[in-house]
Amino acid sequence: MALARSYGAVVSGVCGHLVRVEVDHSRGLPTVGLVGLPDASVIESKHRSKTAIMNSGLSWPRGRVTISLSPAELRKHGAGLDLAIAMGILGATGQIAIEHIANTVFVGELGLDGSVRAVPGALPSVIAAAQAGVNSVIVPPGNLVQCQIVPTTCAVACLDLNHVIAYLRGDREPLHAENSATFPADELTDLSDVLGQDDARWALEVAAVGRHNMFMIGSPGVGKTLLAHRISGILPPLRQEEILEATAIHSVAGPSVCNQPITRPPFEAPHHSATMAALMGSVHGHKVTPGAMTRAHHGVLFLDEAPEFSRNALEALRQPLESGQVALSRSSWTGSLPAKFQLLLAANPCPCGNALTDTVKACECTSMALRKYALQVSGPLRDRIDINLLIPGVRSMAMGESSGIVRERVIAARQAASRRFAEFPWATNSEIPATLLRTKFCPESEGHDLLNTYVGNSGGLRGSHRALRVAWTLADLADRKRPTKEDVALAIHLRNSESAMAA
Repeated sequence: MALARSYGAVVSGVCGHLVRVEVDHSRGLPTVGLVGLPDASVIESKHRSKTAIMNSGLSWPRGRVTISLSPAELRKHGAGLDLAIAMGILGATGQIAIEHIANTVFVGELGLDGSVRAVPGALPSVIAAAQAGVNSVIVPPGNLVQCQIVPTTCAVACLDLNHVIAYLRGDREPLHAENSATFPADELTDLSDVLGQDDARWALEVAAVGRHNMFMIGSPGVGKTLLAHRISGILPPLRQEEILEATAIHSVAGPSVCNQPITRPPFEAPHHSATMAALMGSVHGHKVTPGAMTRAHHGVLFLDEAPEFSRNALEALRQPLESGQVALSRSSWTGSLPAKFQLLLAANPCPCGNALTDTVKACECTSMALRKYALQVSGPLRDRIDINLLIPGVRSMAMGESSGIVRERVIAARQAASRRFAEFPWATNSEIPATLLRTKFCPESEGHDLLNTYVGNSGGLRGSHRALRVAWTLADLADRKRPTKEDVALAIHLRNSESAMAA
């Protein structure tokens, strides 16, 4: 009779949780019992482990094998526990020393030939090991690059079961990934592609500095989509903690989707046929699939043709824009997913798109169609937009500055904000809490009076707070210590730009 312990990990939502795998080998009929709330994919692990062990030239135990996964109240799903279960069985049968597996976390799916295959959610599992103080993790080769970005944990990869055993005994070196370089911005999507539209380019720069939400309205072909897709090239790279969070989220989507660290802000642009579940995330059994809002965490969510999205899908944006989280309540899973994203919306002025044109093409929309189109983006959602931009037709073919030049200004303004926020946990002006905007981060006296007037004219408290955050961004771009009256006035103008859709 022998008892062995190993450690694996499972993912709940986008967070990893360590699982202690206890394997008991005793006399009795040759059966395998698996307890600890396993789902079907985990129950099947005993079959994969048996075949992998035997095809690796190792011995499958005779007698009764009991496998316990704890904590028992945590639902386990996925094939990521295969390697941990197999190592526990090998330890219980004496084919590897128990002390060799006691302080290591094993993550990976087993092939029938004993190979260790990549699994979704490997990075959250390594992060969970680091938080638990475990500094040795064995992962599949396909997950190694992303897992090595956790600074406090040594993540190595092994090809198969025999490789894992040889490594633990000190007879063979593990696989090591080469250092991953930061991915440059796509040279084919440079901001200089946007011809003319100097005001729109400047507004996009302001939005990038402060991570402000922006709504662009204009006729077809004026460059709304072109502008939105160029914001990635002017945003600064992610910080180390942001890289960990963003990569962990994309790791849950599957190794085929993300096998490299996410070093630049993610950019999500779902089609307007996307459902509310596609934006918020979905739960299938006990498996949580992050939606576009969560995949855009620390990045940009762009909804092109915003009025064409379903009303329910658009209204689902409201709560995450305030809290930075998506709350999911389902019968099988309840929790929240991170969703701190910058929202970009784009729309035509009317269904036919000709409401703003001064050509022979006149708007053919009825008043009822215009009203229905405008009301598709509700007032409460519009109230959470910092910059409303009406984009006119292209009047010039002049080429503007490249993304690299604009990005340098954005980084410089972000650094000015970071120095101001040295004692606070946030990094951009859009994150300043409302409670501090009127005390520690108030504008000059004349700007303060202008904000009070704006509130009195039905600008609303949320509107004044968002305008003040934009004013701070304008001050950072101009290298001023505090927003002036002119900064506040311009921020209010950007927020209240006339919209043909609202007419």
